[in-house]
Amino acid sequence: MNTFRLTHRCRNAARNLSVHLLAVAGLGCALLLNACGGGGGSMSSSNPTPPNSGTAMVTLTDMPGDFLGYMVNVVSLKLTRADGTTVETVPVTTTVDFAQLVNLSEVVSAKQVPEGSYSSVAMTLDYSSAKIVVDNGAGGITVPAANIINGTTKSALVSPNSQVTLTLQLPAGTPLVISRGTVANLALDFNLSASNTVAPSTIDSTTMASAVMVTVNPVLVASLTPDLTKQVRVRGPLVSVTNTSSQTSYTVDVRPFFTASDDEDRGQVVVYTNSTTAFTINGTSYTGSAGLTALAALSVGTMTLANGVFDTTARVFTAAQVFAGTSVPGAGLDSIEGTVTARSGNVLTVSHGFLEPRDGGGVSGGEVTSGAAGSSMGDTSMSNNTMGKNMGGNTMGNTMGTSTGSGDEPGEFEGQVLVTVASATMVTEDGQSGTFGPQDISVGQHLQAFGTFGTDSSGNRTLDASAGSVRLMITRAWGQFTSAAGGVVTMSLQALDGRQPATFNFAGTGSSSANDATASAYTVSVPTALPLPTLTAGFPIQFDGFVTPFGSAPPDFTAVTLVNFATANARLHLEWEQSAPTAPFVAPLGATNVMMTQAMLQSATEHVIWIGPVREDPASVTSGISFVPNTAASSMIFAIGHRMSWTFQVYTSFSDFITALAGDLNGTTALQAVGAEGPYDLSTGVMTVNFMAVVLSD
Repeated sequence: MNTFRLTHRCRNAARNLSVHLLAVAGLGCALLLNACGGGGGSMSSSNPTPPNSGTAMVTLTDMPGDFLGYMVNVVSLKLTRADGTTVETVPVTTTVDFAQLVNLSEVVSAKQVPEGSYSSVAMTLDYSSAKIVVDNGAGGITVPAANIINGTTKSALVSPNSQVTLTLQLPAGTPLVISRGTVANLALDFNLSASNTVAPSTIDSTTMASAVMVTVNPVLVASLTPDLTKQVRVRGPLVSVTNTSSQTSYTVDVRPFFTASDDEDRGQVVVYTNSTTAFTINGTSYTGSAGLTALAALSVGTMTLANGVFDTTARVFTAAQVFAGTSVPGAGLDSIEGTVTARSGNVLTVSHGFLEPRDGGGVSGGEVTSGAAGSSMGDTSMSNNTMGKNMGGNTMGNTMGTSTGSGDEPGEFEGQVLVTVASATMVTEDGQSGTFGPQDISVGQHLQAFGTFGTDSSGNRTLDASAGSVRLMITRAWGQFTSAAGGVVTMSLQALDGRQPATFNFAGTGSSSANDATASAYTVSVPTALPLPTLTAGFPIQFDGFVTPFGSAPPDFTAVTLVNFATANARLHLEWEQSAPTAPFVAPLGATNVMMTQAMLQSATEHVIWIGPVREDPASVTSGISFVPNTAASSMIFAIGHRMSWTFQVYTSFSDFITALAGDLNGTTALQAVGAEGPYDLSTGVMTVNFMAVVLSD
């Protein structure tokens, strides 16, 4: 059995809760909106603020899973006030690809809503045109609609039974408060790694799409505490630019994901910039005020995208990166985002690519554009006319109807695309200053390339970026520590950009063939600002950074950040498919410590703990497992889900959570699943949780 299949099986075991763990975290910071005093300048527009209202900013994020794509429609997101008044915050159906939200949060709405205290949230998802692509290590498998199953009814999530509504009660005494003229924030966190049961447990390039089943059972949890671990992404057309001595910012209309335009008001966001903000505009790099000046020269309606963070004290969102014009996917050039698995001359082999056509969209009438059935490497069922319509008549729409690809739409995943670069290709590197060129692109690098789609004489999918641009993005490398000397770490590479080493052809990466990168002795340059912890041979270690320019290794990789798995959060998943226990915890349940015996853990259909890339079995610890609250965490989230009604209660206090759980476990109600996150001690079996959710059978 190859490495990928083992990896997929382990990840799938970790994922196989029969529930969605959908975390909602209201960010405890504010985003200033144009209607609240930001913006201005010659391109300004006005959106009068209704009286007695405030702003509800809604963001979406996700935890990782075995999916290349997970597109569904959010058709409703309603807030219910204490007096029973309901307010719709998503004005039109919004297509969301949760698989894109692993490391960021996307602003999907920033609308004005009546002031008051809101005690519950109801979100409706529609799977009628869902596109779910399971990672099989070879371009992905698109799951047939009939194989996407409602976990409660055991029927397919197809029309007219394609919608799922989740109702959440916010923590007692901690409602979502909307005040006049202020901003409140609600963040939805969709945990893909624990959200879906994928069968069979082992999927590889030989698996047929018809054999793959995805079972959906959602759970909703909430917190009003900010999650500062992820950047927030704001996407939308440019409205105005303010560039004065007292304020440097720009304003956009919110248009999340693939939305090109719509007539509904999703609100406006003011994006603040500073002297270190990196701009990439039509493929050209700028920094600070020069970037804002270049942005101001663009036309109103030019698509923009910003990644940044919130300052909870100043109550502003400041961008670290701004992209505009053709540097935004779906805004003028065809693009692919993926991993370079080989390079020959100026031709890059980009695998596991997310393709987006130049006219963006991918949404027709609020629905995900349907894709071809079967594996993404199979034959397309789309006609030239259909593709021409979806592609706006561009090159792909005219030429790709008879190719071996699977259609030309956002959300399509291609096993392999040949990308051509040239000396004129503009290259940027996220978060890094300096001048970059095509030679900086090497094997293992995660990138986004912009150009023109096509096919070669053999029918292979291509992207010509010779007159386009390439964005080099942070790439993750993890392996097992071997040694360290002179600021260089040598490790046995286990994964590069989430792909197994066998995926890559490292030929040409070194200054000579003898210096080409090798997985067994992969070298990482570590800056002095990243002091290494004390490590022993074989210990797992992970770096985020960039692959060394092509033809210049060693070292093979330059680190920007380091993750020490000795202090990393672990993720626990337990599931009982049959004979679910009605007394799963050691009695009595304590306000600061809850225990589960080894025998109880062994009775679970799935019992797994992940510490970074390392899979552990909690049932192997004789003492079982103890859950204690992580009082050192910036926030704690606990939830109880009721499977039959899809209603959920959320708690910010571990003792309140345990008190409620003790009452719910009345001798007849069974525990179906547990998900938890926090540091885990392998020797003692103690998990210090900052997140814990249980799913009951009632």
